[in-house]
Amino acid sequence: MKEDSDREMNSYSRPAVDGRRLTPEVPLRETKYGLVADGKGWFVINARESRWRDAGHFGLFCNFEGKRRFRQLGINLNVLQPGQPMGLYHRERAQEDFLVLAGECLLIVEGEERNLHAWDFVHCPAETDHMILGAGSGPAVVLAVGARRGRKGVVYPVDALALAHGAGVEQETTRPQEAYAPFPAWARCRYREGSLPTLD
Repeated sequence: MKEDSDREMNSYSRPAVDGRRLTPEVPLRETKYGLVADGKGWFVINARESRWRDAGHFGLFCNFEGKRRFRQLGINLNVLQPGQPMGLYHRERAQEDFLVLAGECLLIVEGEERNLHAWDFVHCPAETDHMILGAGSGPAVVLAVGARRGRKGVVYPVDALALAHGAGVEQETTRPQEAYAPFPAWARCRYREGSLPTLD
């Protein structure tokens, strides 16, 4: 009963301080595949305990979101094995940024390749063709952050380099459903112990 009472208290804002209503803490909810936070407010969650997705060809990731998507930023923690792209080569109307936390990666950007290592930061302004793949001999961990401006504006261009790495489309499209149609649907999963390399 105390646990239910604590959750109920956390779902409401605390009394105002200096005339400002304080932002409430969102309680974490246990699901079959890990913890999620639903609602408007702040929360703290450990990535290992968060709900993950197995994207097959595109690696593993968690986005820390529950039923409500974050309104302003998309944020994903990605685990990529060598050769696994994070997604399909694309550009969009909003900026995206990436930080390699561990391992090695390959960046394909505007038709060029760049090798990435731990602590390398990649900034992609709006309308930059790009994609990141795992590289080296073990898993890589990449933090991805992107501004959210709606679903319109993404383009999946045809690019020979991206196709050669299994990260491209054979026909240009602006529809994610068409671009990802050849691949199986992503499945929810729990964090797999040992799937993240040491972040040092």
